[in-house]
Amino acid sequence: MLREAMRYSLLGPGKRLRPLLVLLAARACGGGMEAALPAACAVEMVHAYSLIHDDLPAMDNDDLRRGRPTCHKVFGEAMAILAGDALLAAAFESLAKGIRPPALAAECCAVLAEAAGAGQLVGGQADDMAADTECTLEALESMHGRKTGAMIAASLVLGAMTAGADPPRINALADYGRRLGLAFQIVDDLLDVRGDEQAVGKRVQKDAREGKRTFPALIGVDASVRRAEQLVREACAALEPFGPEANDLRALAGYVLERNR
Repeated sequence: MLREAMRYSLLGPGKRLRPLLVLLAARACGGGMEAALPAACAVEMVHAYSLIHDDLPAMDNDDLRRGRPTCHKVFGEAMAILAGDALLAAAFESLAKGIRPPALAAECCAVLAEAAGAGQLVGGQADDMAADTECTLEALESMHGRKTGAMIAASLVLGAMTAGADPPRINALADYGRRLGLAFQIVDDLLDVRGDEQAVGKRVQKDAREGKRTFPALIGVDASVRRAEQLVREACAALEPFGPEANDLRALAGYVLERNR
C-alpha cells in the first residue's frame, strides 16, 4: 500500500512545472535532457511529498488535490505521512544514483536539501502556519519566496548544473526562478479568489474563509494582478544572457501568468 500511496500522489494529474523547469534550464544551457532527468524526478518527488504533508489535517486540512481526494483521504493519515517521507528519501536517491560524476551528484543533493529544508520550503510553511506572523507585503513575499520560490529556483539551478553551466548563468536562472515562483504564488492566491473549482482541482475561496494571509487579501485583486505581471517581466529580463535559447522559459513565464489551475 505504501508504493500505491506514493504513486497516487506522484503520478496523478498535475502541471509538472518544477521538473519541466529542470529540463528547460538544462536545454537553455546547452545540456541534454536525459542527463537532467534524475534531477527532474527528484524535484517532483519533493513537491509531491510537500503536497501530501501540506494537505494533512494538522496542516492545511484539505480533502481535494489535483481534482482528486487527497492522499490521506484515500490511504489514511499514517500511510500518507509515510508516503511523503518515502518520496523525500527517493528524491535524494534519484540524485545520488542518477547524476554523474559523483561530485556533481553531491552538489545537486546539497542544492535540493537547502531548498527543501528548514531555511526554505519547510521554514516557509512553518511561517505560514504561524498565525501571529506580521502580515506586511515584505513579510508575505519573504514567506512565499521560501515556501514556493525556493524550490522553483532550485529546479532551474539543478538543470543548469547538469548541463555544466557557469556561475553567471546559474545565478541568472535562479533569479528568474525566484521571481517566477513569487508570481506563481500570487496567481495561486488569485485562483482561490476567482478560480473555478473544477478547473483548479482543489477547493476555492478556502483562504478567505480561514483568514489566511494572501496577496489579494493584503493588497487587493487588481494590485495582485499588477504585481504578478511585474514579476513575470522581471523574470524574463533575467533571461537576457541566454538569447533565443531561453524562449521556452519565457513562454512558460507567460503560462504562469495566464493559468487557470
